[in-house]
Amino acid sequence: MATQVQRTFDYGTAAKDVLTKQGILIAFLLFIIGFGLVSDRFFSSDNLMSVIRQVSIIGAIALGVTIVVIGGNLDLSVGSLLSFSTVLVVDLHDQIGPAGAMLVMFLCTLAIGAATGFLVGYLRLNSLIVTLGMLSAIQGLTLIYTGGQNVDIVNQEETWFAFFGRGYVFGIATPIVMFGLLAIVLEVVLKRTSYGRQVFAVGGNPTAAAFSGIRRSRIVFSTYLISAFATGYAALIMGSRVMGSQNNVGQGYELLVLAGVILGGTSLLGGSGSVFRTVVGVMILGFIQNGLLLMGYPYYTQWLVTWVVIILAVWLDVAGKRGRLFVSN
Repeated sequence: MATQVQRTFDYGTAAKDVLTKQGILIAFLLFIIGFGLVSDRFFSSDNLMSVIRQVSIIGAIALGVTIVVIGGNLDLSVGSLLSFSTVLVVDLHDQIGPAGAMLVMFLCTLAIGAATGFLVGYLRLNSLIVTLGMLSAIQGLTLIYTGGQNVDIVNQEETWFAFFGRGYVFGIATPIVMFGLLAIVLEVVLKRTSYGRQVFAVGGNPTAAAFSGIRRSRIVFSTYLISAFATGYAALIMGSRVMGSQNNVGQGYELLVLAGVILGGTSLLGGSGSVFRTVVGVMILGFIQNGLLLMGYPYYTQWLVTWVVIILAVWLDVAGKRGRLFVSN
């Protein structure tokens, strides 16, 4: 009898462990199955590829922000930085050519990332305050640069720049390929290199990391460079796909990006997370929007559903750390 009770207890414990550690993956599968049962178009290859293509921009930015968050900080400036980078690469396209425009765009984007990284990493300012300030400053810089006007590429059919947003590689849309490549590279960097281990150490326990000889300031600075590069990467896809840009095109993206990172299980406290799981989190956002639209619900409904999913994700993250789903007192 005691053996049977012990087995029942073990099964219950195992179920809780699976729920707290793999809850996001389970939720993702449930969403996919649910939407697939409701709409016969959901599982079509065209629809699935379309969703992944649409989330590639948010996803690319989220990959960079994931590394910042694992390092123990936040980056809320990525929406404005996306606007600036997209406007810059599109506007310079007709002036200095696509190659020159891309080079200048990445240099300027990295310079802004370096400024943010310096303030947070070397001056030890609060990342929330710094990146909120940078959000406003970068958007203001974008409006000054454009004079409040939108920008467009003139001869859209005559430039190879369109390949990044509209092209295909072996039958797969280029944005999907670029998103996948960036995810693979950053996952390897995080999980297979000493630099990745240092990022986890700095985010998990800065004091212990310092005693281990890890230069926290340099690591934090580098995470913001990676985030800036990922944002420029996304701007390249967006500018190439639209072949033009509004001066506030990235407005609100910072919240969607952070939602994808949270849904992927990356802890806002730092020290834990995964690029692969961020990909899953971003996919959840994309499929929620797509599934609700296929079911005939208005666009704004996705915000309510996304809120519920984010609360669930945070709850599971906290539950996983304390070892139980509920607090008794």
